[in-house]
Amino acid sequence: MKIGQLEHANLSVTDTQRASDLLCKLLGWQIRWQGPHPLGGHTVHVGSDDAYISLYTRDDVAGSYSKGNPLNHQGLKVGDLGEAEAVVAAAGLEPFSHGTYDPGPRSFYFFDWDGIEFEVVSYE
Repeated sequence: MKIGQLEHANLSVTDTQRASDLLCKLLGWQIRWQGPHPLGGHTVHVGSDDAYISLYTRDDVAGSYSKGNPLNHQGLKVGDLGEAEAVVAAAGLEPFSHGTYDPGPRSFYFFDWDGIEFEVVSYE
């Protein structure tokens, strides 16, 4: 069987523009598509040519998600961890739990405005 890859993740957020702006600045991504969702609300696909995160909102998206219900965190790989931390801090978000672990990436975590946790890693 040919090896697969993660093509996209779909996250419900309270503000698709704010979330997509952060991901574009943090990862050098671009908005691939945006528009109305067939079931109501609005969707933004932000990512690279190979993968993306679909950000979805509508009037009943409340945010304030509890950690681990059901997602523990999203892992994002960057080239420069210090630069990534500066982007997160400039957005008014708080990086925490800095560390290094096997197999060797350095990382930190942050919660976005909706309580979604992200881990930012660098193998550099």
